[in-house]
Amino acid sequence: MQAKQQILAGAFATAIAAAAGTVALGGSALAVGTYDQPVELDLTFKLHIDDNIPEQDVFIEREKGSGLVFRPTKGERDLGKQLYAPLSPVKHAPFDAEAIGPWVRGKPLGMTLGQWLAAEGSARYSCVDGHGRLEARFTNLVPNGVYTLWHYFMAWPATDPFIDSYDIPVGARDGSESVFTAEADGSATLVRNFKPCLQLTGEQMASGIAIAWHSDRKTYGALPGQFSTKSHVHLYVDLPKRSGI
Repeated sequence: MQAKQQILAGAFATAIAAAAGTVALGGSALAVGTYDQPVELDLTFKLHIDDNIPEQDVFIEREKGSGLVFRPTKGERDLGKQLYAPLSPVKHAPFDAEAIGPWVRGKPLGMTLGQWLAAEGSARYSCVDGHGRLEARFTNLVPNGVYTLWHYFMAWPATDPFIDSYDIPVGARDGSESVFTAEADGSATLVRNFKPCLQLTGEQMASGIAIAWHSDRKTYGALPGQFSTKSHVHLYVDLPKRSGI
């Protein structure tokens, strides 16, 4: 239980720190508006292990030839290990420190743990008169990888049975504007304009933005696809708590 509480504290530290109406993201302190007020945010994306959470959708084989895979944790030091998907879908369990495996090994993902963990991203988000704009830049993504961009919500505090996320594609609700492809060097730059604006974290729901890599090179419209086997959350960023609540 103590381990789970520590993970929860790390995962949503940004949202809690923003309760006073400001948030420091990407080194800048910025005012956080209500639904009707302008919002400008500098965002820095992160990996799960940056919040001391096991990576959720990529897996390593701890013992070569065992046929069993585990979620990588922050303590994993062998960055040269190959990444795999599980043979069968594995549900996200970010707040369960013991949900790291093993599961039966599935397809190889064609990269090492070190390559996966090298990914970085930043963004500028604004909301003016109900219109949202996101300008994002990423480096060291999967080369030529197909990605989608998601606005996620989670119950806060996370409580059974409400421990999974609810994911909405950024932009058009059919998912057509959420798709982007990384360059051969793993870089990606995208600009998205949309209405309504993204919803900031509230009293009972934490929110954020995430990008998911599709190892099958397919996208699934309004849905992210099957996590762990086909869709793999790579980077995410918490959105701060809006003022006035």
